[in-house]
Parts: sequence; structure tokens; C-alpha cells
Amino acid sequence: MQPNPQYSGASFETHPFRAKAMRPTGTVTLLFSDIDGSTRLLRSIGAQRYENALAQHRVLLRDAFARHAGYEVDTAGDSFFVAFAHALDAVQAALDAQCALSAHEWADGEAIRVRMGIHTCEVTVTGSGYVGMGVHRAA
Repeated sequence: MQPNPQYSGASFETHPFRAKAMRPTGTVTLLFSDIDGSTRLLRSIGAQRYENALAQHRVLLRDAFARHAGYEVDTAGDSFFVAFAHALDAVQAALDAQCALSAHEWADGEAIRVRMGIHTCEVTVTGSGYVGMGVHRAA
């Protein structure tokens, strides 16, 4: 799967699917992700190539999350925090993301591996996201 070049720089606010996802409340399924060995990867390929790989990673994951009504709560560095109203959506989004990462033709044959954790729990909605013991367990 190749990312749509039109959206290769899509940010949290401007991603084309962002408006479709509503922030789920009550019992939600949280997905956290991060690139496995990102520091080692940065050292081995250099800042410019890592920046490009990170941007491609973001597009692939955002597309997968959006296709399954994922609400992007936060992102930092190489990680995502996404909420889903239904556990099956989170699992399908993770599967789609992993398939997209695996199928992507990375520069110079580098493979980007991404860890993902999924947890269903009760949350309290705050102005900027969620709080609760389940959020801490998921992270």
C-alpha cells in the first residue's frame, strides 16, 4: 500500500479522515503504538532518512486508524494514542496498519516495525483527552 502523496504531510488537524472520527466516551478501546527500535534506527539511517520514514509511518497508520473510526487523541515522536468506540475496530485498525507497514516499500529496504497495544476500559473525558487507570494500563 502506497500512501496518497497528496496527504503525505497530513497533520493531526488536517488529515482527510480526521473529521469523520468522533471522540468515543464511556467504555472505549485504546490503542498505543510506537516504532520498535526507533533510536537504533535513527542512528543507523541518519536524521533525513529517519524523518522521511517517520512521515511515511504516520500516513500509513493514520489511514488505517481512520478507516476504522479511530480518534487520534495524541501523537508524540514515533507514537500514537488512538481511541475507538468498539474493540473490533481497534483490532482491525491495528491489523490494517501492520499489513500496510509490511507491504510498504521502504527506502533502501529498511523495514519499520511498530509495536501496538490495545486495551478496553472505562475512561473520563478531559479537555485534552482521557484520564483513568485504564489509560495508564494501556500505555
